[in-house]
Amino acid sequence: MSSLPTPATQAGQDGLDALLAQPGKALIGLDFDGTLAPIVADPELARAHPRALSALAALAPKVAAVAVITGRPAEVAVRNGGFADVPGLEHLVVLGHYGAERWDARSGKVTAPEPHPGVAAVRAELPGLLDGSGTWVEEKGRAVAVHTRRAADPQAAFDALRQPLTDLATRHGLIVEPGRMVLELRPPGMDKGVALSEFAREIDAGSVLYAGDDLGDLPAYSAVDTLRTTGTPGLLVCSGSDEVTELRERADLVVDGPEGVVELLAALADRIG
Repeated sequence: MSSLPTPATQAGQDGLDALLAQPGKALIGLDFDGTLAPIVADPELARAHPRALSALAALAPKVAAVAVITGRPAEVAVRNGGFADVPGLEHLVVLGHYGAERWDARSGKVTAPEPHPGVAAVRAELPGLLDGSGTWVEEKGRAVAVHTRRAADPQAAFDALRQPLTDLATRHGLIVEPGRMVLELRPPGMDKGVALSEFAREIDAGSVLYAGDDLGDLPAYSAVDTLRTTGTPGLLVCSGSDEVTELRERADLVVDGPEGVVELLAALADRIG
């Protein structure tokens, strides 16, 4: 049986205790890239950790719900995660595009609103703005993401493009979501915090665990903080990264990347029994 790590904060310990005391009321919220899947240079090649599905399938039937909350399109996360038609994951939900899309394992269908018109406008202007920058554009349907990890100097390219891309997004009614060597241009009004809060309310969660690794996960951290103040215990987990120190500083528990997240999920399943 795997041993559970000890949270560094009392609030985190309270969240873990509440999860273990009433697992049937617990919501497990998880980012995808960098949390369930290792970060890779080409996002199209990202796949869930080899033991992620078995750990999730062991834990999911014992808790109220598992929600994967990601900036990716829901269908892409489902495909890259291998989440469809897995015994034990019948109640899994994938909230894609920061919650704008929803995939339910029970139906296998995605529900989503119409795309924001600003995305097409931004897409048309990006080639001229990025020419010669050494960057790579990821097409996400309801958003576009500019990756600088392949540039000669990834951090310099990131810094140089942040303001021009913010200006471009603003002109077309979009916002820029910064991440680990990536700048995503997407519609406003939805983030991982909103998605997590709404889903927790929907299932009347008695406790919430959220694990993430990047700046886009900070709103989800804030949502858990808010839930704590209103009486719902929570545990904040950081899938360790030296690139994003903000999450490490705010987390109750830091684990060793996707490997550590998978070990935590498996340990929870073992402890709940």
